[in-house]
Amino acid sequence: MSSDFEGEVKDFAMVVPVPVVLKKEQVKVIESSLFRKFDDYSGPRLASYYDEDPCQPPYVYTWGGMASGGTTYTTIVTDSNGASANYQVKIEAKYSVGEYDILVLSAQESSGLERWLIDNGYKIPEGAKEVLDPYIKSNLKFFVVKANTDEMKRLGTDKLRPIQISFNSPKFMLPIRLGMANATSAQDMIIYAFTKSGRIETTNYSTVKMPTNKNVPLFVKDKFGKFYKSVFTRSYKRNGKKSVFLEYAWDISGAVTQFCDPCVGDPPMLQDLANAGVDWVQQYHGGYEGNVFFTRLHVSYDRANFPQDLQFQETPNKENYQARYVIHYPPDSKFDCKKSNSYLVELQRRRQEELNNLVALTGWDVAQYANYPSEYNKHIKAGEQHNVKGSSIIPMGENGSENFGTLLLCLISLGAVIFTLTRRPAVKKS
Repeated sequence: MSSDFEGEVKDFAMVVPVPVVLKKEQVKVIESSLFRKFDDYSGPRLASYYDEDPCQPPYVYTWGGMASGGTTYTTIVTDSNGASANYQVKIEAKYSVGEYDILVLSAQESSGLERWLIDNGYKIPEGAKEVLDPYIKSNLKFFVVKANTDEMKRLGTDKLRPIQISFNSPKFMLPIRLGMANATSAQDMIIYAFTKSGRIETTNYSTVKMPTNKNVPLFVKDKFGKFYKSVFTRSYKRNGKKSVFLEYAWDISGAVTQFCDPCVGDPPMLQDLANAGVDWVQQYHGGYEGNVFFTRLHVSYDRANFPQDLQFQETPNKENYQARYVIHYPPDSKFDCKKSNSYLVELQRRRQEELNNLVALTGWDVAQYANYPSEYNKHIKAGEQHNVKGSSIIPMGENGSENFGTLLLCLISLGAVIFTLTRRPAVKKS
């Protein structure tokens, strides 16, 4: 788990419901570079192609660009002590790992746990009791983490590293309700899942594919981060703000040679997978051997639309998928041959379609780009001008460019999650 937090580091704390009392050896601090690598590799991508010059021999060139400019909240998950009669709260374990001081608590009733947290310096909002109660009734424990600023000074850092926890559980789920207790708006979370068999999907919410493989205008390359945020926001609203979205799914097993099209970052190596909790692959020559399927899900959630914790299942679906958008570069040509007119007419039609796609995907007002389809019409020979029949810009819908996923004020701030499922029915999380 790696959390974005708004405020002083000394005030940072998070509470995570867990099914077992975690021992110190089940908790690690890892480097944030692991999240950056998975994010860079699986993120939405822009594919670029160069049109053939109708007056020259053909050539093709491709490259990829990574969405940027958005805030990412990050978490990894892979698939004795004192008691107080007044609070009915028991400290099941207490230890420090890296820059974190950790307690594992159990409680008999939610009001006692709420009072214990408040009296021990945790900022609990009104209504926390009703969120805590279902976890207590399910006999879950509470993994409580606070930042140790003295240890951070000793380490010479002002940033909190991700924290990793590992345990087996018959329930393949992620608790999110407690994380919404302090939230002032919807929270944004990315889930990375590694399994042996196939894609991960949610069972109690719909799992929806993001729109993909759409041709978009050339100018999107300069604003791809803003573009994709608008695409996600529009899809999120169209699905009633109650869905989880698939952004990447690919078989990255040791025998596979192509993991994406195009790739926008380096593929995970053996050590990356091992650090994330994938413990069933082995070293093989320059890579690894073993079956690994990589799923990336994206969800924006709030209390009104996500009243239940996320429940997951491993499916046999091994279909490759990526959130991919395509731009086309016209050739650097004089367009002085017989074939150029038919190409230019088709270019006008395609560019009108690209604008229509942009509006459908984002809801942007594209009036300022009205001349984009006809930009190359000046090269069409006199007397052979063509109009593209049926081409018109789709009316603008809701504004898809508004921001989502503001900074979180919460007990637990989950952002990106990696599940590693090792066997059924047990789920290993790290």
